[in-house]
Amino acid sequence: MMVIKYGGHAMDLANTETGNWLFEIKKLHALGERFVIVHGGGPMIDAEISARGLAKEVVGGYRVTSPEIFAVVEEVLSGHVLREIVKLFRSNGLPAVGLSGKSQALLDVVPKLVLVNGEMKSIGQVGEVVGVNPEILISLMNAGFIPIVSPVSETRDGVGMNVNADIAAGAIAGSLSADATIFMTDVPGIYRNWPDKSSLISAITVSALTEIAATFESGMAPKVAACINAINSGAKSARIIDGKSDAAFIAALSHSGGTLVTA
Repeated sequence: MMVIKYGGHAMDLANTETGNWLFEIKKLHALGERFVIVHGGGPMIDAEISARGLAKEVVGGYRVTSPEIFAVVEEVLSGHVLREIVKLFRSNGLPAVGLSGKSQALLDVVPKLVLVNGEMKSIGQVGEVVGVNPEILISLMNAGFIPIVSPVSETRDGVGMNVNADIAAGAIAGSLSADATIFMTDVPGIYRNWPDKSSLISAITVSALTEIAATFESGMAPKVAACINAINSGAKSARIIDGKSDAAFIAALSHSGGTLVTA
């Protein structure tokens, strides 16, 4: 059973490559492999926010998700992006079904708070995953479908939440005890000393990665955190790969390449 985080930067693959990666998924699915796809869409969200001229507020280094920005996030992720990915899979003969973190309370989330000057502060409608209810995913996979998941979720009292797709994928992978979790990113893997390309880590244990997790910045930090969370939650492995490379993704489906994180 594989969980794949399909990222915004990797989505260009559908337009620039031959689609061999989808053929590989189709082949493995026909052989009985189960897949869950969790998608992001950061570049698309940023483009729409800019197009609408919405102001960006930052608290403690985190972007605040106001109700106006959340409306954009939900429209882009659970609307446009989710529909396009489901369409892409179905047009290639894959039985995809779209859903979100809201579906049957798939993701149990609470508002995320951040520490700023010794005080916990709200960053708006940003969710922190505290649990996963994977029954709907299991039911769909048992029926032969491939669930495609938008990470947009809501609290137990119905407030919509923007959830980081890497974190959502890691949590879902853990709840399903996934054999493999693949994070498609815009880099070939985890580097000990970015941008030194010779420092690429081919394999690392979750305990060793935890020790150096605080040294990562920007977009890599949530991916490292998601890998750690996936393993600690029950996934058997996590792998970060260059999602814009057809060859790298096909290799990952065969359990090679990128940076492998294990227990």
